[in-house]
Formats: sequence, C-alpha cells, structure tokens
Amino acid sequence: MLLQHLSLTNVRNFVRLEADVPAGPTLIVGANAQGKTSLLEAVYYLARAASPHAHSDRQLINFLALQEATPFARLVAEYRRADRLQRVEIRLVLEPGLNGSEARLHREVLLNGVKRRVSDLAGGLHAVLFLPQDLRVLEGPPSERRQQLDSTLAQADAVYAEALSEYGKVLAQRNALLKQMDEQGGNGSQLGFWDDELAEQGATLIRARSLALAEHDRLASPIHADLTRGREALHLEYLPSYDPLPPAPAQLGLPLQPAPDRTVLNRESIRDGLRQALERTRSEDLQRRATSLGPHRDDFRFTANGIDLRAYGSRGQNRTAMLALKLAEIEWLHQRTGEWPILLLDEVLAELDGERRQDLLRRVASLPQALVTSADIEMFEGQFRRAATTWEVVAGTLRPAA
Repeated sequence: MLLQHLSLTNVRNFVRLEADVPAGPTLIVGANAQGKTSLLEAVYYLARAASPHAHSDRQLINFLALQEATPFARLVAEYRRADRLQRVEIRLVLEPGLNGSEARLHREVLLNGVKRRVSDLAGGLHAVLFLPQDLRVLEGPPSERRQQLDSTLAQADAVYAEALSEYGKVLAQRNALLKQMDEQGGNGSQLGFWDDELAEQGATLIRARSLALAEHDRLASPIHADLTRGREALHLEYLPSYDPLPPAPAQLGLPLQPAPDRTVLNRESIRDGLRQALERTRSEDLQRRATSLGPHRDDFRFTANGIDLRAYGSRGQNRTAMLALKLAEIEWLHQRTGEWPILLLDEVLAELDGERRQDLLRRVASLPQALVTSADIEMFEGQFRRAATTWEVVAGTLRPAA
C-alpha cells in the first residue's frame, strides 16, 4: 500500500494542501506548532475516521474556517492498494442549528466516490501511528489499551468494526434499562433481550481480541528482544472481564503464570458463556445501574521477564515495549491484509538512546512508506537522511526542504 496524494482543506493548520507523497521514508521537519503533527493526524484520520488528539471532530476544522457561515473541512487521500488506485474522502460540515440551537457536525465518508459507513474503512487505507504520549497506553487506565487494540483490529477487520459499533449501542441500551429499573422497578427478565444482543456482539470482540493479542505477542517478542539486545523478554496477556476459560487451580508462591490459551475457544461457546454470566450478575448490575461484565471492561498486560511493566516498569522499559508493540502492529496488519500500512512517527527519536534510534530507523527504512516528524533533523543519521525525502512545514505550508 502506498499513499500517493494527500489533499487537505481547512484541516487544523492547513487552509489548503495538495501534496504528492513519495514512497520510502519522508522526513517532515519544522518548528513546533507549524503543522507537522496535524499532517500525520490527517493521514491517520483518513484510515480510521478517528483522531488521537481531538475530543470532537469539529476540532479538526481550521479556526479561520470556523468564522464562516458553514464551516467545513475536507480530507482526501489517493492510495495504491493491490495495484489499484483508490480514493478515500471524509467531509466534516458544521451545520447551523435551528432556532438558535448549537451547530451540529455532519460527517460524510466516501470510498471511490461512493458514500459509505465508517466501518467500511477497514478495507481501505491502513496506518500505524506512534506518538510520544503513547506511553499512556501502557501506563494509563484499561480504556487506553482497549482503544489501542480496537483501533488496530478495526483497520483490518470490517466484521470487528461493525461488532464494536453495535456492542456500544447495545451496552448503552442495557445500561439505560438498568437505571430505569432501579428508579421505577421492574423484572430482571426485561434484560433478557439486551443480554442476548450483548453476548452476540461481545463474543465476536472477545474471540477477535484473543486471537489478535496472541498474534501480536508472537510478533512483538522478537522485536523487543532485538531492541533490548536480548536482555528482556516481552509478552502480552489478554485480561478479559468475562473469561471464557474455567479458572486454573490456584498455585501459591508463584509469580505471574503463563498466559492461558483462549484462542482454542469458538465464538459460539464464548457467546453462550457470556450470556449466562450476564444473567448471573443481574443483581449486581441493578445495584450499580451499569453493566459490570463484558468487553467494555477488558484489559491486557505487558510483562518483561515476568514483571508487570505497568506497575514496575521504568520509563525506558515502557517506551521500548510500546515501540515493539507498534512495530508488531505493522507486521500484523501486513499479515492480515497483505498490504504494508503507512508508518507515522511523531517526534519519537528524542526519547530514544542511540542504539534504539538506529534500530528504529533501520526498520523504518525497510518499509514501503513512512512519514516521520522532527523539530531537529540532526537526530537522523546521515545515511537515513540521504535515503529520505525531506519536507519542511512552516505555518501550515508544506514545501521541499532547502
């Protein structure tokens, strides 16, 4: 997969951008707040219709455009996939509210000129983004790790993307009914329909997450061993809120046990078990007025040499683990889709030592396409710079570096 042309209108710093994107590594240099990160954000948004920086899509619209009667932003990418030129376009329009009400954002996704759903992006442009703040995935709450995993899976699997969307809708309905029953009373059997729906969609998520994390673990471990010169062994372990496997016999005095293999379970057995578990926890859910069990409460764990990195890892260990995970994500997407994703690296070299910089740049140079930002081009070794195309960003304008 190769991104060939990028077009942005009223997106963050960019009032207007038309850029042909070369293959191989591209360095994007410039001072802070000029648009380097916004450029990567736009490419990632075209792959996922989700921004790692914006709480609302309206934040993507250029601040000057917000002064217009009908503010809008438009993002377009032309890319080659399986030897076919394809096009993805996302339009964001802030429509005036009626009778003084707040303006509403309308989002439209087009694939090859045809209006499609966000979940249909799974078969389109793929990108892996690495940000300095990605340590929050490892060190932050479980929601950060779920979001990371969901983002990866949704790019490669349209069925997963659809199930994730439906699960969120069903969960909201079930929680609303729990609150209503707590306030007005009712029979627990009223939850039966939503339990069935939640188990149906949840089983798809649990099964896919089990497989994906096992595959990511297999790919990330040798990458991490390479980055640490063989000093540490990284493993990823899925921690589902509802565990479809029976509990293992307790063994006292032992450290973290080997991760159980949940990939042997089929979706139907997971669905039936989750349905029964939801029924067993109805009383607790009524007291909490929320659903206490399911994929929305899943987590996964990073360990190095058997040590839980979230609890005991150093900053350097955690950054290396996240780097290994992102590089494994590239390999995983390639294996699942047959296409190499575009790697997007935002100011990541500053916190890496010399050995890890060399290892990372060696891997970047071997990929079909990568966009790498930095405020200091001197961080890149001469060999890499000679092989790369270099762009400069100044006040939302992109131009070849002098």
